[in-house]
Amino acid sequence: MTAMAARQKDASREARSRLPKLDIRELREEWCRLYKADASPHLSRELLIRAVAYRMQEVALGGLRPEPQRQLRQIAMELKQTGAAAKRFRPQLKPGTRLIREWQGRTYEVEVLDDGFSWQGTRCNSLSAIARKITGTAWSGPLFFGLRQNRLSGRRSSPAPLPVRGTMEGTDAAS
Repeated sequence: MTAMAARQKDASREARSRLPKLDIRELREEWCRLYKADASPHLSRELLIRAVAYRMQEVALGGLRPEPQRQLRQIAMELKQTGAAAKRFRPQLKPGTRLIREWQGRTYEVEVLDDGFSWQGTRCNSLSAIARKITGTAWSGPLFFGLRQNRLSGRRSSPAPLPVRGTMEGTDAAS
């Protein structure tokens, strides 16, 4: 990180730390300065703090990567056209993440690769293929490894999966 980038990061952190001390009028002024538009009068103080802090951080450190931007534009377009946004995006698992699942008294571990998954020294294209090999029946891999919740959560046929170790991009692992 360059000295200039470090100073920007520190200045952004300092500016964000003072936000909770501002009154709602001052928060609206910050919003207007950062977003170049007036804040809705319906926004709560807490939401103003969060949105202004996010924008400060975005300006100082850069915004979302192109792919999440594209996904958000697609969701917004769908919402505008249909009134609902049915499409849900799976979190992107980073290479090196280990997925651990206990099934019928045995623990299974899968490693995320750049181009798929590794299980028992074998490369696989999908989690569903691995889940099928483990259980002997058709399973959704993301559901089996706890990356997605079953819509019928009361119908789980085994204990809940163990937590994921590693890192994921995306904020909603239940999509």
